[in-house]
Amino acid sequence: MKSIIVTEKPSVARTFAQVLGVTNKENGYMENDKWIITWCLGHLVSLVQPEEIDDRMKQWSMDTLPFLPKEYKYDVIHDPEHRCEKQFNIIKKLYNRKDIGCIYYAGDPAREGIYIQMLVRNQAGHNMSAAEKVVWIDSQTPAEIRRGIKEAKPLSEYDNLTDAGYMRAIEDYA
Repeated sequence: MKSIIVTEKPSVARTFAQVLGVTNKENGYMENDKWIITWCLGHLVSLVQPEEIDDRMKQWSMDTLPFLPKEYKYDVIHDPEHRCEKQFNIIKKLYNRKDIGCIYYAGDPAREGIYIQMLVRNQAGHNMSAAEKVVWIDSQTPAEIRRGIKEAKPLSEYDNLTDAGYMRAIEDYA
Protein backbone atom coordinates (compact mmCIF):
# COMPACT_ATOMS: atom_id res chain seq x y z
CA MET A 1 0.00 0.00 0.00
CA LYS A 2 1.09 3.56 -0.70
CA SER A 3 0.57 6.76 1.21
CA ILE A 4 -0.39 10.12 -0.26
CA ILE A 5 0.84 13.43 1.06
CA VAL A 6 -1.09 16.46 -0.14
CA THR A 7 0.39 19.90 0.46
CA GLU A 8 -1.08 23.34 -0.09
CA LYS A 9 1.27 24.33 -2.90
CA PRO A 10 3.74 22.78 -5.36
CA SER A 11 6.89 24.20 -3.75
CA VAL A 12 6.08 22.50 -0.45
CA ALA A 13 5.36 19.23 -2.27
CA ARG A 14 8.79 19.42 -3.90
CA THR A 15 10.38 19.83 -0.47
CA PHE A 16 8.52 16.79 0.88
CA ALA A 17 9.53 14.80 -2.21
CA GLN A 18 13.19 15.71 -1.76
CA VAL A 19 13.14 14.68 1.91
CA LEU A 20 11.38 11.36 1.15
CA GLY A 21 13.39 10.55 -1.97
CA VAL A 22 10.44 10.72 -4.36
CA THR A 23 11.89 11.56 -7.76
CA ASN A 24 9.44 10.16 -10.35
CA LYS A 25 7.52 13.18 -11.64
CA GLU A 26 4.07 12.67 -13.08
CA ASN A 27 1.45 15.16 -14.24
CA GLY A 28 0.37 16.94 -11.02
CA TYR A 29 2.12 14.62 -8.58
CA MET A 30 5.28 12.67 -7.79
CA GLU A 31 5.40 8.96 -6.96
CA ASN A 32 7.70 6.15 -5.89
CA ASP A 33 7.09 2.68 -4.48
CA LYS A 34 5.96 4.05 -1.09
CA TRP A 35 4.78 7.65 -1.51
CA ILE A 36 2.59 9.77 -3.74
CA ILE A 37 3.05 13.49 -3.21
CA THR A 38 0.62 15.99 -4.70
CA TRP A 39 -0.53 19.52 -4.01
CA CYS A 40 -3.34 21.98 -4.08
CA LEU A 41 -2.87 25.39 -5.63
CA GLY A 42 -4.07 27.16 -2.52
CA HIS A 43 -7.84 26.97 -2.81
CA LEU A 44 -9.16 24.46 -5.37
CA VAL A 45 -12.74 24.35 -4.05
CA SER A 46 -14.90 27.17 -2.73
CA LEU A 47 -18.45 28.02 -1.79
CA VAL A 48 -20.75 28.48 -4.76
CA GLN A 49 -21.63 32.13 -5.28
CA PRO A 50 -25.09 33.25 -4.06
CA GLU A 51 -26.30 34.14 -7.57
CA GLU A 52 -25.65 30.54 -8.63
CA ILE A 53 -28.01 29.33 -5.92
CA ASP A 54 -30.77 31.95 -6.09
CA ASP A 55 -31.56 34.15 -9.12
CA ARG A 56 -32.69 36.96 -6.80
CA MET A 57 -29.05 37.39 -5.78
CA LYS A 58 -27.98 38.44 -9.28
CA GLN A 59 -29.10 41.97 -8.46
CA TRP A 60 -27.85 43.55 -5.24
CA SER A 61 -30.69 44.51 -2.90
CA MET A 62 -31.08 45.07 0.84
CA ASP A 63 -34.26 42.97 0.60
CA THR A 64 -32.27 39.80 -0.05
CA LEU A 65 -29.67 40.26 2.70
CA PRO A 66 -28.44 38.45 4.61
CA PHE A 67 -28.39 35.54 2.20
CA LEU A 68 -28.58 32.29 4.16
CA PRO A 69 -29.19 29.32 1.86
CA LYS A 70 -30.77 26.14 3.17
CA GLU A 71 -27.67 24.29 2.00
CA TYR A 72 -24.19 25.65 1.38
CA LYS A 73 -22.82 24.29 -1.87
CA TYR A 74 -19.22 23.90 -2.93
CA ASP A 75 -17.58 23.50 -6.31
CA VAL A 76 -14.17 23.39 -7.91
CA ILE A 77 -12.93 26.90 -8.69
CA HIS A 78 -13.27 27.66 -12.38
CA ASP A 79 -10.26 29.67 -13.49
CA PRO A 80 -9.43 30.83 -17.03
CA GLU A 81 -6.42 28.52 -17.35
CA HIS A 82 -8.37 25.56 -15.84
CA ARG A 83 -5.44 24.90 -13.50
CA CYS A 84 -7.73 24.35 -10.51
CA GLU A 85 -9.98 21.87 -12.28
CA LYS A 86 -7.01 19.98 -13.68
CA GLN A 87 -5.21 19.68 -10.33
CA PHE A 88 -8.44 18.87 -8.49
CA ASN A 89 -9.13 15.99 -10.90
CA ILE A 90 -5.60 14.66 -10.39
CA ILE A 91 -6.07 14.70 -6.61
CA LYS A 92 -9.51 13.12 -6.92
CA LYS A 93 -8.11 10.24 -8.96
CA LEU A 94 -5.24 9.75 -6.50
CA TYR A 95 -7.48 9.87 -3.40
CA ASN A 96 -9.68 7.14 -4.82
CA ARG A 97 -6.96 4.71 -5.84
CA LYS A 98 -7.37 1.26 -4.30
CA ASP A 99 -3.66 0.98 -3.43
CA ILE A 100 -3.82 3.88 -0.96
CA GLY A 101 -3.36 2.95 2.69
CA CYS A 102 -3.08 6.45 4.16
CA ILE A 103 -3.74 10.05 3.17
CA TYR A 104 -1.58 12.64 4.92
CA TYR A 105 -3.02 16.16 4.82
CA ALA A 106 -0.02 18.48 4.97
CA GLY A 107 -1.55 21.89 4.37
CA ASP A 108 -0.56 25.03 6.21
CA PRO A 109 -0.76 24.49 10.00
CA ALA A 110 -3.80 26.66 10.74
CA ARG A 111 -7.59 26.73 10.53
CA GLU A 112 -7.50 27.89 6.90
CA GLY A 113 -4.97 25.21 5.95
CA ILE A 114 -7.09 22.33 7.24
CA TYR A 115 -10.21 23.94 5.73
CA ILE A 116 -8.60 24.04 2.26
CA GLN A 117 -7.63 20.37 2.60
CA MET A 118 -11.11 19.32 3.74
CA LEU A 119 -12.85 21.18 0.92
CA VAL A 120 -10.84 19.14 -1.59
CA ARG A 121 -11.32 15.89 0.37
CA ASN A 122 -15.07 16.32 0.66
CA GLN A 123 -15.54 17.32 -2.97
CA ALA A 124 -13.23 14.61 -4.36
CA GLY A 125 -14.15 11.71 -2.11
CA HIS A 126 -11.46 9.23 -1.11
CA ASN A 127 -10.64 5.58 -0.64
CA MET A 128 -12.72 4.91 2.48
CA SER A 129 -10.38 2.16 3.67
CA ALA A 130 -7.42 4.57 3.79
CA ALA A 131 -6.36 6.01 7.13
CA GLU A 132 -6.37 9.81 7.26
CA LYS A 133 -3.79 11.81 9.18
CA VAL A 134 -2.74 15.42 9.54
CA VAL A 135 0.89 16.51 9.30
CA TRP A 136 1.24 19.63 11.45
CA ILE A 137 4.64 21.26 11.04
CA ASP A 138 5.92 24.78 11.53
CA SER A 139 8.86 24.63 9.14
CA GLN A 140 9.95 22.57 6.17
CA THR A 141 13.33 21.37 7.31
CA PRO A 142 14.04 17.71 6.62
CA ALA A 143 13.94 16.89 10.33
CA GLU A 144 10.64 18.69 10.84
CA ILE A 145 9.04 17.01 7.81
CA ARG A 146 10.11 13.57 9.03
CA ARG A 147 8.88 14.35 12.54
CA GLY A 148 5.56 15.66 11.21
CA ILE A 149 4.93 12.48 9.23
CA LYS A 150 6.00 10.21 12.09
CA GLU A 151 3.82 12.09 14.61
CA ALA A 152 0.86 12.76 12.28
CA LYS A 153 -2.41 12.59 14.18
CA PRO A 154 -5.71 11.11 13.00
CA LEU A 155 -7.86 13.54 11.04
CA SER A 156 -10.61 13.20 13.66
CA GLU A 157 -8.44 15.08 16.17
CA TYR A 158 -8.87 18.17 13.99
CA ASP A 159 -12.69 18.08 13.75
CA ASN A 160 -13.15 21.25 15.82
CA LEU A 161 -10.59 23.19 13.80
CA THR A 162 -12.17 21.95 10.57
CA ASP A 163 -15.61 23.03 11.78
CA ALA A 164 -14.18 26.45 12.68
CA GLY A 165 -12.85 26.80 9.13
CA TYR A 166 -16.25 26.02 7.63
CA MET A 167 -17.99 28.41 10.02
CA ARG A 168 -15.56 31.24 9.21
CA ALA A 169 -16.27 30.76 5.50
CA ILE A 170 -20.03 30.70 6.08
CA GLU A 171 -19.81 33.83 8.23
CA ASP A 172 -17.94 35.62 5.43
CA TYR A 173 -20.53 34.37 2.94
CA ALA A 174 -23.52 35.87 4.74
